[in-house]
Amino acid sequence: MLNPVDTHVGKRLRMRRTILGMSQEALGNVIGVTFQQIQKYERGANRIGAGRLFDFSQSLNVPVSYFFEDLNDNNKIPGEGENNYHLADSSVQEFEHERLSSRETLEMMRSYYRINDPQIRKRIVDLIRALADPAADAQIEE
Repeated sequence: MLNPVDTHVGKRLRMRRTILGMSQEALGNVIGVTFQQIQKYERGANRIGAGRLFDFSQSLNVPVSYFFEDLNDNNKIPGEGENNYHLADSSVQEFEHERLSSRETLEMMRSYYRINDPQIRKRIVDLIRALADPAADAQIEE
């Protein structure tokens, strides 16, 4: 059975790796493991030890805390063991994570951050807001 914390950390690992445009094989080479091991980490099938998590944070240029963002350890599942954490408002959280980790979204984010001119980036955000369907916000909030 997968541990929700391990799964969450794995999803954050995958998201950051993909945003940077790094393959599982490339990340594995930097860390010193196979791409299959990276796959297991990203699925949450294998736990990431503290030292390895630190290596990932250094390789992906994020603080270790990045992997735990949006994880609410104050919300343990009542009546169950200490290791049974869940995400705050998990259905919304999962929906948002799926949208953020889609290939299209990650490619757009990666391309956006390659734009060096902050004014152009701002204009792109303004364009996206202008084109977006305002009714979509109401659907997300429901």
